[in-house]
Amino acid sequence: MKEAEERIISVEEKKAHIRERYKGIDENQLSVIPALPKIDIFDRERQLRVAVYARVSTDDPNQTSSYELQKNHYTDLINHNPGWNLVDIYADEGISGTSLQHRDAFVRMISDCKSGKIDLIVTKSVSRFARNLLDGVGYVRMLGSLTPPVGVYFETENINTLNKDSEMTLAFMATMAQEESHNKSEIMNASIEMRFKRGIFLTPPLLGYDQDPEGNLIINEEEAKTVRLIFFMYLYGYSCSQIAESLTSLKRQTKKGNTKWTSNSVMQQLRNERHCGAVLARKTWTPNYLDHKSKKNRQNRNQYLQDNHHEAIISRADFIAVQHILDNAKPGGGNILPELYVIPDGALAGYVSVNPRWTGFKPKDYFSASDSVTTVTDDANTHTESSVTVYPGEIDLRDFEIVRAQFINEVKKVGVSFTANKIIFSSACLEKISGEYIEILVHPRKNNLIIRPTSRNNRYAFQWAKKKENAVVPKEIHASSIMPCLYGLFNWDIQFRYRICGVPIVNNSTTLILFNLDDAEMIIPKRSPNSSDSSQSISIDEAVKSFKTNAGTLAFPASWADSFGNDFYIHRIEEEKRKEYAQQPLILSAENTMYNPNPEIIIPNQNAIANKISTIIDSISSEET
Repeated sequence: MKEAEERIISVEEKKAHIRERYKGIDENQLSVIPALPKIDIFDRERQLRVAVYARVSTDDPNQTSSYELQKNHYTDLINHNPGWNLVDIYADEGISGTSLQHRDAFVRMISDCKSGKIDLIVTKSVSRFARNLLDGVGYVRMLGSLTPPVGVYFETENINTLNKDSEMTLAFMATMAQEESHNKSEIMNASIEMRFKRGIFLTPPLLGYDQDPEGNLIINEEEAKTVRLIFFMYLYGYSCSQIAESLTSLKRQTKKGNTKWTSNSVMQQLRNERHCGAVLARKTWTPNYLDHKSKKNRQNRNQYLQDNHHEAIISRADFIAVQHILDNAKPGGGNILPELYVIPDGALAGYVSVNPRWTGFKPKDYFSASDSVTTVTDDANTHTESSVTVYPGEIDLRDFEIVRAQFINEVKKVGVSFTANKIIFSSACLEKISGEYIEILVHPRKNNLIIRPTSRNNRYAFQWAKKKENAVVPKEIHASSIMPCLYGLFNWDIQFRYRICGVPIVNNSTTLILFNLDDAEMIIPKRSPNSSDSSQSISIDEAVKSFKTNAGTLAFPASWADSFGNDFYIHRIEEEKRKEYAQQPLILSAENTMYNPNPEIIIPNQNAIANKISTIIDSISSEET
């Protein structure tokens, strides 16, 4: 009880002390130093360095009057105020106010403010200064924090930012200006959508075409020569940079009249569907009305395509072929048209050359190419032990097996490894096949792969070896662009490595190496590629057996689990099959049959294309003379 009373007395004493302290002292004992008066921007006796900011949002000639009126109005306003000295008129014409992008005059004005050249900015309204709330308020605050502070006077709203009570009003007006821009953007998008739905397209200027009074595209024959030359040269095999050099040397003009061509300007012509008579509307879209940055339309908004919209300069077939070449060139596929070559006859009938450059092929294309020339009806694996007849005097070897090469530890084993991005042949393969280049062929029905020597000039050539210190050593074949297709063709898992032993076959003076894809071993890394957890167990199909190696888990077909190899007689039948490769004639790649997996792509005749190029160039040259 006593402690509580003492606590109450202590609190009362503290309150009394505070009351006494805040009575203050006699005002006669203080000297007041007055603050500088607030800047009155209309004080005729005060000299202010004034900048004018004017802006119109489009290049429409109808807005030129607005632009000029703003400049003239504020020039007169400053001249009639003796306290204002004009620094400069900063004007942006044809620029949106929702972003600072391309507003060069505005950026220069802010820089001059930071350099101490400006005391006051005068502009028509908040929306002229900025339609973006963040930019508008942010720059006003930044200018007000400078030493000395720089004010902004918005004439329409009568807001002087040097007035401390102005920020709330400014923020409200800036929000209204931003929302007004948003509404205008939505109205414009809706208007464009309605136009496109009715086939009313925007057709900006394009090389090869003029527009009649109604906006219809009419071929400009002189410009069309340049367009045709670009497409035909690309179909013939020239790169965009080579075409650009040729057009520059020929002094051909772009749509804007320039004679200096670049690979990008050539690419723009090759990609424009209007050259084949079609129109595709809304190729790009603008996600944010504030920054106006356009992005490629990947089905984010409706697109509208109309074929036969106007007269074509380039045939649809040539245009489609060019698009496929361009798509293939992105991952390094090279400037070629899609084509699969299948061997029509002989020992390798039905084998398809693996195309090292075209990335658009699918496993079904290889199957279709092979099936187009042959049908597999016989398979060595269909033979069984019971179908073998042992004649009197012969040794019955039906219970014996030929050990698989995979189970024999050889120093030099003929083999190949596949990963998700490369193919690696062993040095023993190079001892069987000389040369730095090979052709890889697959038979999807037999599930076989064969390699054979070829020249560097063969477009299906893979460089599998390189010279090093007077010796030829294996070279990794980097083929990440085509491996997904091959893995799908072989029914493999792309995240694992596969290893296969091969069998050399000699046909006259040519050596082949045959790989049976059914005998592929799968090497699974110690850590699953899809997990950072090293203890994670790897799920393996029940049809696959495995054991541990230093490289990880080595998995092999379940049919191997109870045997060391094939039955002796089945092995002998397979050997007889392989002898066919050695005895039958081989068909060279030049004699292969071309298979087009996409009938939509019409592969043009190269001689015809060369003649068209020559005719156009001759026509251009004759005009110059």
